[in-house]
Amino acid sequence: MELLYNKPSKEWTDALPIGNGRLGAMIFGGVETETFQLNEDTLWSGSKQDWKCPDAKEVLGKIRELVREKQYEKADLLSKKIMGPYTESYMPLGLIKLIFEHGNLYHNYKRSLDLDNGLAIVKYSIGDVVYTREIFASYPDQVICMRLKSSKQGMLTFHAKLDSLLRHRTDFDGSKLIIKGIAPEYSAPNHSNSPNPLVYGEPGETEAIQFEGQLGATLEDGKLIIDNDGLHIINATEVILYFSAATSFNGFNRSPNRQGKNQSEIASGYLKKAIWQSYRALLDNHLYDYKSLFNRVIIDLDTEKRNNQLPTDDRIQRFGAKDKGLIELLFQYGRYLMIASSRPGSQPANLQGIWNKETRPPWSSNYTLNINAPMNYWLTESSSLPECHEPFIQFIHSLAESGKRTAEIYGARGWAVHHCTDIWCQTAPSGGYGEGEAVWAIWPVGCAWMSQHLWEHYSFSQDKKFLLEKAYPIMKAAALFCLDWLIEDEEGNLVTAPSTSPENLFKTDSGFAAISYASTMDMAVIWDLFKNCIESTRILGMDELFAQELEAARSRLYPMKIGKYGQLQEWFLDFEEEDPHHRHSAHMFGVYPGRQITKDTPEFYQAAKTSLNRRGDEGTGWSLAWKIGLWARLGDGNRAYRILSRLLNLVESHEEKMHEGGVYRNLFDAHPPFQIDGNFGVTAAIVELLLQSHEGFIRLLPSLPDAWPNGRIKGIRARGGFVIDLEWKKHQLVYAEIYSEVGGTCLLQSDGPVSLKKEGKTATVTYQEKNNIIRFNTEKGKRYIIKQNAATINENK
Repeated sequence: MELLYNKPSKEWTDALPIGNGRLGAMIFGGVETETFQLNEDTLWSGSKQDWKCPDAKEVLGKIRELVREKQYEKADLLSKKIMGPYTESYMPLGLIKLIFEHGNLYHNYKRSLDLDNGLAIVKYSIGDVVYTREIFASYPDQVICMRLKSSKQGMLTFHAKLDSLLRHRTDFDGSKLIIKGIAPEYSAPNHSNSPNPLVYGEPGETEAIQFEGQLGATLEDGKLIIDNDGLHIINATEVILYFSAATSFNGFNRSPNRQGKNQSEIASGYLKKAIWQSYRALLDNHLYDYKSLFNRVIIDLDTEKRNNQLPTDDRIQRFGAKDKGLIELLFQYGRYLMIASSRPGSQPANLQGIWNKETRPPWSSNYTLNINAPMNYWLTESSSLPECHEPFIQFIHSLAESGKRTAEIYGARGWAVHHCTDIWCQTAPSGGYGEGEAVWAIWPVGCAWMSQHLWEHYSFSQDKKFLLEKAYPIMKAAALFCLDWLIEDEEGNLVTAPSTSPENLFKTDSGFAAISYASTMDMAVIWDLFKNCIESTRILGMDELFAQELEAARSRLYPMKIGKYGQLQEWFLDFEEEDPHHRHSAHMFGVYPGRQITKDTPEFYQAAKTSLNRRGDEGTGWSLAWKIGLWARLGDGNRAYRILSRLLNLVESHEEKMHEGGVYRNLFDAHPPFQIDGNFGVTAAIVELLLQSHEGFIRLLPSLPDAWPNGRIKGIRARGGFVIDLEWKKHQLVYAEIYSEVGGTCLLQSDGPVSLKKEGKTATVTYQEKNNIIRFNTEKGKRYIIKQNAATINENK
């Protein structure tokens, strides 16, 4: 399975991404000049910022009073007084440029990204000489490795240079090229319209992150010269280039200058270890590691293979979602990008994963918590990449530590975080000290949504040790904040205030506003948090009094409402939206990724459909991915497929379709511009079409589109500790295999009452009328085979 092209890339969004979680590169595939654009996941601007707002509690009280008086626009303006600084920005490290001396009259060009092996390959001919480049980013050895070959001896001559847009200098030591640099102390986000330039500190005094990259080479024949002009290869046949890099970042709460890591030692250590090994050993290490993750899931939508040899951008333009092989590619590409951008020990994937070329990246390439960062990680559990979830889970722990101070400023227990954060774990409302707008800056219940990821990791794995030691303490602290943040309204309901529905506005008598009481989003994420905490106490056999407190509070949360159009209300009153087709569907959290709205709540289930119909099928890339998942949860696979068809729409430039999502030539999600959440989100949504388990039981093929009559998928996961293979023909399930990772009871929904025949060692099978559930006990490590119509269940080792 590969992304394939017949010409070099012209734009960054044509280039092909590789990564090992920490190091990333975009490979352009040029002929006479090749470019690798480089990133390291801890290279950010700035340093830890302390939000000091001694008047926050007083201002908070005034905002609440304005909301009580229905002076919503004044509440918006007053909220600027509690805004903290903007987040810092994710920075590009630099470039490797290769200049070849073979000219540019090439033929038989091929550029590809091999997803099965995690390899980028460039191949072309000049005259009768075939030139090949093979590039990968190794997680085990923490280097980017490049093998360059010519088919005839001694025909490979080029020189390599290192460069950066950041303040830097280059050097060499006889065996390697070196680039040393420093990040800016401050980088205002490019969406703030700030006129301020990048700011650099004085050498030796700055608190900003320092970085170093090193480029080494080995060769079989020919000559290697390294000098001030670069790394020169003369008359070689095969050359291996190795790139390592590191920064002085040493944690969100430490100074990268005074308490930082030694970036030179780290980069040197990785490079030295890599060069000591053969290329074959490095490649084998990479393949063993990468395949152990990627090969867990196989998807086959009964595709015709004839399109596989066509350039990927041609397939997007000519066929779109009608090319089922392209859907398979998009699905697995999301998993590939996750493996490449989020591994144990790395930072979590940001708005662009780890790939960024801008010193002023869109939206700072930060962590936007009111949808984008959570969406990044929806796929990890269901598509069998739980290890890749770990960086985000660890990041949530850091946010919880940092967010204690924010909660204290509000006079609350626990921890709080607003809509945006960065590597420094900023938890204050990120709004440029009043430059920002309440509609996106004021959202203090981010802790509730972040906590859902801790619960989901437990729910899929059933790891009670993780729940006890890592998840529940953070979830409980988030619940404590929410308990303190909630206030009573005039009817005795518990509400949030100030409350927004990211990032939509509602109409007032004189304009538009963001802040009111109890947005449906707020109530849904708090309901979800309280439910998860309550279930955790039952599982762990502890904190019964706290569970009772949460039960009482949850029963008093401001209830969901149905508006005048039959829609699920977005706000506590039936306000008119500024934009009924807004890209955010925040009030739909209870459908997906939450579990509050299901067929068991039929009125709100239907109201959610009405709301989605009002939103429409258009939107930015990540918005389309969310809608695919929402319609999957709402049982309409054909509607989800229609939106998937919109997502597989070729976008040529940022300006071409500013409000319409799609994909670029390299299948990157077009917000536009590029945001990786759409790639991750659509992979998760495709799983939701084929398997759901959020209601406490497993649904097989719950929302299968008519366009996929036949197919199979292997290795996807369900909550409860189950790995599932499915096969279907003519839209009917013909085979399923359930592997029990931990043992325990499996609840599986059937289409209706069935006659079950026990075979082998199968435990007792029972049928319960509600929801047509089949219940059977499982043993750890056993596989349970379900034949057509669930008529037979077999148990095999």
